[in-house]
Amino acid sequence: MRIIMNQEPLGVAHDIVSVGNLRRWSDVSPSHHFTDYSNIGEAPKHTQPPFAYDAEINHKIVLWTGDISSLQVDAIVNSTNESMNDSNPVSDRIFQRAGSGLKEEISLDIRECRTGEVKVTQGHALPARYVIHTVGPKYNTKYQTAAENTLHTCYRNVLQKSRELGLHSIALCVVNSVKRNYPPDEGAHIALRTVRRFLEHYGSSLDTVVFVVDNSEYGIYEVLLPLYFPRSKHEADAARWQLPADIGGLDGEPMIPDRQIRIIDNPQHTLHADEEESIDLSSQLDSAVSLADHAFSQMQGDLDQQRLLGERTYNDPLADIMVKEIQHQERYERLLRRARTEDLSEVSGIGCLYQSGVDRLGRPVVVFVGKWFPFNKINLEKALLYLISLLDPIVKGDYVIAYFHTLTSNSNYPSFSWLKDVYNVLPYKYKKNLKAFYIIHPTFWTKMMTWWFTTFMAPAIKQKVHSLPGVEYLYSVMSPDQLEIPAYITEYDMTINGLRYFQPSPT
Repeated sequence: MRIIMNQEPLGVAHDIVSVGNLRRWSDVSPSHHFTDYSNIGEAPKHTQPPFAYDAEINHKIVLWTGDISSLQVDAIVNSTNESMNDSNPVSDRIFQRAGSGLKEEISLDIRECRTGEVKVTQGHALPARYVIHTVGPKYNTKYQTAAENTLHTCYRNVLQKSRELGLHSIALCVVNSVKRNYPPDEGAHIALRTVRRFLEHYGSSLDTVVFVVDNSEYGIYEVLLPLYFPRSKHEADAARWQLPADIGGLDGEPMIPDRQIRIIDNPQHTLHADEEESIDLSSQLDSAVSLADHAFSQMQGDLDQQRLLGERTYNDPLADIMVKEIQHQERYERLLRRARTEDLSEVSGIGCLYQSGVDRLGRPVVVFVGKWFPFNKINLEKALLYLISLLDPIVKGDYVIAYFHTLTSNSNYPSFSWLKDVYNVLPYKYKKNLKAFYIIHPTFWTKMMTWWFTTFMAPAIKQKVHSLPGVEYLYSVMSPDQLEIPAYITEYDMTINGLRYFQPSPT
């Protein structure tokens, strides 16, 4: 459940927020759901926890959604462009509240700021004393390393400048932006580890660091914060599996030595490396090449995982991938033939997976009820056969999935190995034609596991996954009369969202 940390303090104007009244990360309890990663069949990427549990550092951290211009801190950060006139929601609020004095100071004294640099102005009419301006990088997978280093430099320079100025509290906006094509989760990794390393070295210089995020970014930071700022020794140990292999250098800067070796020691690999790094691993899914039904989505997944984990191969990946894809396709064809001939009534009778009408664009809606999926008791092979028999005719065109996590327990959670096996065997059309995957009533645990799975196992569908807090949020994409769900889901929804959720507007 999302934690509200933007309550306003007493005795202060209603539109000014004091950091003293914001909830510290050290006061946010860890999730009650714990996974024994030693049983998932994968070796940890780190022999020791890279970021130790440190209650003092955690007490300096705040995760907050709200208007950064309302914070009463020593400095707030403004992410802008080289001309310092970028128009984005955060910058617009800062300039509006600061008044004409801020624009005048920039025009007369600052004028420009290069990418990766910082410039400092007075806060003027803002509650903050200073505004630290910085320019984030443009992102291109071909020059990924440069973008990562530049983003790290932005955060590092901001923190260093605050130390030079003797500041004790600072509010960080998200410097990387989708407008500049920077993947939000990758930017969050760099922001968090840079701040963590800085506080390890210069913790005495800062009392408070506020990560100011919007609603779309909150879930990412909520999931990643425990990896860099663990609230218990268990969270610190679990991060050995969850963190990427590249956790940066002493200051959190990106460290990818194998890329440097390939360019320096064997220049003839340069062309091949550029081709590998320039592949768009998610947004170009729809334009991926396929031969008949042989999927290339696994190629994207493998390369994405290698990129995230800092892995590279010196062999020609295309040949290996093609072999794997042909093997997956042959296996899928065998399973499809079985699915059409075997008796699957013991699985279909459970009712956890079924088609429920169409959405407002006429696309079939597939419903999955998490609570009714008896993972520990069901015949998993027949479950896969039933999934294939139901979805194979549907996925020939566009479709959407609505997954209801309502009141789902640990006994309903499938293992990572089974999910990975299912994802790998499903052909390209399943990923390409899936237009949206809605998770209704997600928990913090669900968000974390969803992020983990879509980042490291299923990156091709990552941008299609949406978490919804209630059933009503589905009505914008599908008519209520097209949605058939168990009664317990609507009853639960009424207890947390109220009756208004079941008064659908006219279609």
